[in-house]
Amino acid sequence: MKPAPFKYHAPTTVDEALARLAEYGWDAKVLAGGQSLIPMMNFRLAQPAVLVDINPVTELSYIQPTRDGGLRIGAMTRQAQVERDPLVAEAAPMVYAAMPKIAYPAVRSRGTIGGTIAHADPSAELVAASVALRAKFVIRSKQGERAVPADEFFLGLFTTVLEPEELLVEVRLPPMPPRSGWSFLEVARRHHDFALVGVAAVVTVDNGTCDSAKLVYFSVGDGPVEAQQACAALLGQAPTPEAIQEAAEVAATTDIPEPNSDINASTDYRRHLIKVLGGRALTEAFEQARGG
Repeated sequence: MKPAPFKYHAPTTVDEALARLAEYGWDAKVLAGGQSLIPMMNFRLAQPAVLVDINPVTELSYIQPTRDGGLRIGAMTRQAQVERDPLVAEAAPMVYAAMPKIAYPAVRSRGTIGGTIAHADPSAELVAASVALRAKFVIRSKQGERAVPADEFFLGLFTTVLEPEELLVEVRLPPMPPRSGWSFLEVARRHHDFALVGVAAVVTVDNGTCDSAKLVYFSVGDGPVEAQQACAALLGQAPTPEAIQEAAEVAATTDIPEPNSDINASTDYRRHLIKVLGGRALTEAFEQARGG
């Protein structure tokens, strides 16, 4: 298959890209890495009338530290660059650990961090990790700029708060808090396949008890799914094996009682993985937090 006819624009600045998006509105589609959009266009699952290619917008490719120890990552930064950057390894170790799980090296050499976020695939590692890490996404239009928390950005299957005239320009990752730990796990049929179930966990401890917890699953629904009741059960509790397993059970039975079912995994099997991976992720995260 070949894509349907479309107009093509390749702006070289953010302002020029925003002008094209404002001009064409819903008829336009942004091309970043193209690793998801181009196959969809070839199968005519997506038929944009106008393609706005932002690959020439080099100002959106960067990884910069913030004064508080966090990171600013430009939307056009290639996944392969994020995967190899020592600054990411130090300031955002969960993101660093998640990168090699994304598809294959050839895909990561073209795929961008902003494209992955804006595409909002419910099986995407970075989508869940951004919610667990309390990231913020900087969105810009000709009218101005806004920063949207990750847990408010994703609305549903391949759907975000982005308006037709808006462009995702930056991902902001806050520093990991003191006495915190994290874990990122997934199960796939083969290495680099889409995960059957994955989970991102971030916890903090204070005086031997759980002070805060984030447990975010992917590949279980129409977007990243946060196990809020499971985390609430841990607050103020000593993270004993029994408490962790109880929280994992709550995640599998209360927070996500009916995960997606498809040809790759049944609802029952995904529910089982939610419990097992949740328990393992929380155990790893709390062990790391207790170690400082």
